[in-house]
Amino acid sequence: MVAINQKAPDFNLKAFQENVIKRIKLSDLKGKWVILFFYPADFSFICPKELAELANKYDELKKMGVEVLSISTDKEFSHKAWHDSSSVVKKIRYPMLSDPTGGVCRAYETYVYEEGLSVRATFIIDPDGIIKVFEMQDNDIGRNIEELMRKLKAAKFVREHPGELASVNWFYGEESLKPITDLIGKI
Repeated sequence: MVAINQKAPDFNLKAFQENVIKRIKLSDLKGKWVILFFYPADFSFICPKELAELANKYDELKKMGVEVLSISTDKEFSHKAWHDSSSVVKKIRYPMLSDPTGGVCRAYETYVYEEGLSVRATFIIDPDGIIKVFEMQDNDIGRNIEELMRKLKAAKFVREHPGELASVNWFYGEESLKPITDLIGKI
């Protein structure tokens, strides 16, 4: 069972990245923040827009010490064919992982057994391999990449500032909330 503040399940999957097929092991990314971005399928409708929007943030994320891994049950060859045929997907430079057996999707509880696909799910994993944020949603509902960025920055902030809270609608650079007894009953 996946849960907040628990160790993220490790995996070792084939991936397509920048015209190369290689293996990616989550535990090899220890020391980095990781965004796991599960999506239902290549050659679909919402997925390319989400993945391309995430690709637009990839340089910013890399500067923040973050690796992005997209995951679907499609084979790595499908990822390459999609990449080669879609001008939108061509923007993607982060690894596109292949989970054709659904093993990783099952480990992260995103697998839709009746369809052999994943639901849209996003996990933010800290440098120690601990799940700090996750969300899952119906496959007919696209994700907001700006909100994902806000959550990532909040997770990084509270890790770097123990005892401080990133309150409702908090954005990086705003004042944090410090839980002190003088605030009890006054918020």
